[in-house]
Amino acid sequence: MNDRAALKSALIGEARALGFDAVGVARPDAIPQAKDRLLQFLAEGAHGDMDWLASTAERRTSPRALWSEVRSIVMLGLNYGTDEDPLAILQKRTRAAISAYAKGDDYRELIKKKLKQIARWLVSTAGGDVKVFVDTAAVMEKPLAAAAGLGWQGKHTNVVSREFGSWLFLGAIFTTLDLPADTPADDSCGSCRACLEICPTNAFPAPYRLDARKCISYLTIEHKGPIPRELRPLMGNRIFGCDDCLAVCPWNKFAKAGHEVKLQAREALRAPDLAELARLDDAQFRALFSKSPVKRTGHDRFIRNVLIAIGNSDDVSLAPEAVRLLDDESPLVRGAAVWALGKLDKNALCSRADQRAEQDVSVHEEWMAALSALSSQANEARRGTAAELRCCGVRSPPSQGPQQSAAQNSPTAAISRSISSGRERR
Repeated sequence: MNDRAALKSALIGEARALGFDAVGVARPDAIPQAKDRLLQFLAEGAHGDMDWLASTAERRTSPRALWSEVRSIVMLGLNYGTDEDPLAILQKRTRAAISAYAKGDDYRELIKKKLKQIARWLVSTAGGDVKVFVDTAAVMEKPLAAAAGLGWQGKHTNVVSREFGSWLFLGAIFTTLDLPADTPADDSCGSCRACLEICPTNAFPAPYRLDARKCISYLTIEHKGPIPRELRPLMGNRIFGCDDCLAVCPWNKFAKAGHEVKLQAREALRAPDLAELARLDDAQFRALFSKSPVKRTGHDRFIRNVLIAIGNSDDVSLAPEAVRLLDDESPLVRGAAVWALGKLDKNALCSRADQRAEQDVSVHEEWMAALSALSSQANEARRGTAAELRCCGVRSPPSQGPQQSAAQNSPTAAISRSISSGRERR
């Protein structure tokens, strides 16, 4: 097929037949501004511990840095609009909020398979060479999607479509064929700041800029260690991802529910019970999240997230789940359990303090922080709280005389003694 326009039209037809909802073409040099934005993002450390972003930065700055022979980039979007309000689950504090995209099968496998089918058709029809990419490669899909006319990058940095709102999965086909490029979409955010203002953790330092270190999606999915304590209360019951900035976008009024069956939410993942999730062992976790993006997080990080949600639930009936996980093999889980228990049942936390023989430094720090918080509460409200915390040695300061006795009886001293005794037994 020698007619470039006819080839592109036929390509779009093939893509739509396979379920893609948006298709456009961009030139490899269509996103020159992306390099400076990426380098600024990295220089500020806003990528957190996503070291792979820094290690692949040179290849990300330009499609031709990734593949020098590419002449056209076909960007494809697949609608995954939900049939429910993603924000409604946030009011059900004993239930887990999972991002809409992760309630069905893993989109990467689904989309990659479709991209390969289109790529094979393109080569057999017009020749040339192709490469396909979905999310994991060093490709800046969002700027390229905007350049290809699929939508624009909103102030939340995600692609916004006039037809599908904020709910598009993206895939890319790089080809050596010369295809007619589309006109980039105009930014239609206007003066709207809804996505910026709804963010629970203030992860947007400015419009069109994201600090991943504060983003709940990053914290629950990519971050490997303990989640910063100051951000935990802001996470609510979100255990995998966060849809707030996407869901609040006014352009979603034109969105419709996605049609791909494999991406539709599984009933078991619409509003799972936090207590049941906390009881999952590794095998049960893998079974429940088979073919799901959630499985990539791994069992320990997942339970960490669930414990933070439990701590934010304000439901003391969930405290036993945290107590049980104080003895988990994973320090990441044990540390989160300490925090959750401190939020729900301070008496239970105190009763366990003298039993601890914790040897992991990070978990030690969690105990110290949790018990120090209780001491602070006692000092601020001696009458009620001091009596309530007497189980773990918190006393009102004496009216006169040395402070040594109070210091020795403080909860932080109790946990320090128990940790020291544990080390002596090693």
